[in-house]
Amino acid sequence: MNFNECWGGFLKKVRLTSFQIIILGFLCLILLGTLLLMLPISQANGNATSFKDALFTSTSATCVTGLVVKNTATYWSLFGKFVILCLIQIGGLGIVTVAMAFSLLGRKKIGLMQRTVMQESISAFYVGGIVKFTSFIIRTVVCCELLGALLMMPVFWHQFGGIHGIFYAVFHSISAFCNAGFDLFGRTHPYASLVGYVDNLPINLVIMSLILIGGLGFRTWEDVRQNKHHFSRYCLQSKLVLATTAILIIIPFLYFFFAEFGHYPLKERILASLFTTVSPRTAGFNTVDLNRLSDDGVVMNIMLMLIGGATGSTAGGMKLTTVAVLAISAHSVLHRKKDATAFGRRIGTGVIFDAAAIFSLYFVTCVISAMAISAIEGLPFLKCMFETASAVATVGLTLGITPHLSTLSQLILIVLMFMGRVGGMTLVFATIARRHVVDPLKPEEKVQVG
Repeated sequence: MNFNECWGGFLKKVRLTSFQIIILGFLCLILLGTLLLMLPISQANGNATSFKDALFTSTSATCVTGLVVKNTATYWSLFGKFVILCLIQIGGLGIVTVAMAFSLLGRKKIGLMQRTVMQESISAFYVGGIVKFTSFIIRTVVCCELLGALLMMPVFWHQFGGIHGIFYAVFHSISAFCNAGFDLFGRTHPYASLVGYVDNLPINLVIMSLILIGGLGFRTWEDVRQNKHHFSRYCLQSKLVLATTAILIIIPFLYFFFAEFGHYPLKERILASLFTTVSPRTAGFNTVDLNRLSDDGVVMNIMLMLIGGATGSTAGGMKLTTVAVLAISAHSVLHRKKDATAFGRRIGTGVIFDAAAIFSLYFVTCVISAMAISAIEGLPFLKCMFETASAVATVGLTLGITPHLSTLSQLILIVLMFMGRVGGMTLVFATIARRHVVDPLKPEEKVQVG
């Protein structure tokens, strides 16, 4: 009996739901990454890493967040960096997607249970065609990351030399596409990210493109591939994702351009404004010192981080469609419309309920966690909320306080990163009873709101 048969038999025996399998997969990967990063071979000076620091780094990499407690460039050895890169790649694609990819390479039969779990993992509409869709995802990811590495390689080759230049190009291409935010530029200044490349056009354009493509979602990729420039043929989800993405690029860009970066030369001002607009959803790279932003700029970043990317993408956050559905619903209420509609289609009441629940879950979790860390550490609430938003939205941007937090505060961030990657609703669905209970229809009574 091979491993797949044993694993399948185990899942049937314990009767795990799809949501529980996804959570268990991420937990196992985080634990494996923690054990590998604790080994002396993973640290640059050959010493063993503490469980706490290894756990935080493994969780951040697996959940494609980018928050770190140790300088990635100087603390970890080549082996440690390779482990982090593997965790980013697997975590970005998803445990189930990677497992399916190996099954396809080994020409293994994909059972109904595996297909169902894969459907939940990538938020696909139907189980039918899921294997073909997985193959398309893998090919697209490989092509995008390879192209990104090739385009950045001349810059890094010239700066770091042959082998190091290639590794830098590959590492940052994968980190950008998976919206992870891990970088290797902390040798001269700790946690520098891409501050030294604020005026470098190729690096800015490639990184931003990878972030955007990775954050659009697998369903949107397929729509673009099938329907090309015929926008009217796209499904409603793809239309909402693309329209909301455009809005969330234009408006924040104008704000950063006119309100935050007026002291930069024109070229740097444009690039910095555009990069600071794209990266918070949800990559974690930065080309400017975020501590120099005004309070308004910090709040703008928090909002962008919490919104995140598209459902079924490498990005985190409460997702673009969640915000779009809530905005459309509010518009319909304000205009006294019976239904919430967009692009000639009606949005179901159940979808609106889900969006409201997700928004409430993310916002309340972020605020309460920030209040807790602020009380524990004695730090300003806004700074703490920036870190908690970055964690729960799996962004990785920081105002520099994460490495200096106490163990309890870092544990809060670990929980937030895990919740943000697997999804708050996934955690809820994994813990509730499997049986769907139908409540009897209750009498209606008026309640005034607003």
